[in-house]
Amino acid sequence: MADAAPAAPEANTAHVGARLRELRKARGISARALAQSLDISPSAVSQIERGVLQPSIARLIAISDALDVPLADVFDTGDGRGAADAAHHGFALQRAGHTVETPLEGGVTFRRISPALSPGVDYFITTYPPGGSAHPEDGLFRHDGYEIGTVLAGELTIDFDAERVTLRAGDAISYPCSVPHLLHNTGTEDAVAQWLIVHPGR
Repeated sequence: MADAAPAAPEANTAHVGARLRELRKARGISARALAQSLDISPSAVSQIERGVLQPSIARLIAISDALDVPLADVFDTGDGRGAADAAHHGFALQRAGHTVETPLEGGVTFRRISPALSPGVDYFITTYPPGGSAHPEDGLFRHDGYEIGTVLAGELTIDFDAERVTLRAGDAISYPCSVPHLLHNTGTEDAVAQWLIVHPGR
């Protein structure tokens, strides 16, 4: 008998906000202080933490930077969802059907692909629907680290201060995250990209 196909990634909507609240409280940061550092309202922080408001990928990265935690930490909910299936002698293993896909603002989805926490490194896949953006608000954004991305399918456009770059399947790009940028899908089909964000010294 043929092996069954791997299960589709499991949706993870309610746990991200609760995990963000847990990380914030563990660091002794008030919702008001976090909101001030992000230049958003305390009400917005509360809505994100309660799962009422889905953050954009840019907002999620900004929150993890403000809390000084790896982005991967946001998806470790403590109940095994998103964690490695098993930790072995010197390596961690996670099967394909156990990955967790998280819907974010604007229909963008985030899927962590590192099977365990990797100090100084965030490794994930994002899917942008047509018209989807990493940062739906006007303007470019910046964050901590150094970003390396490869487009797996579709077209993904990146706006910089003085230039627009369109990446297609197989194209790769890297840049310091301190360079203002905006990722969005200007094509007619889903854009899927794999990302590595390196945080020296974290």
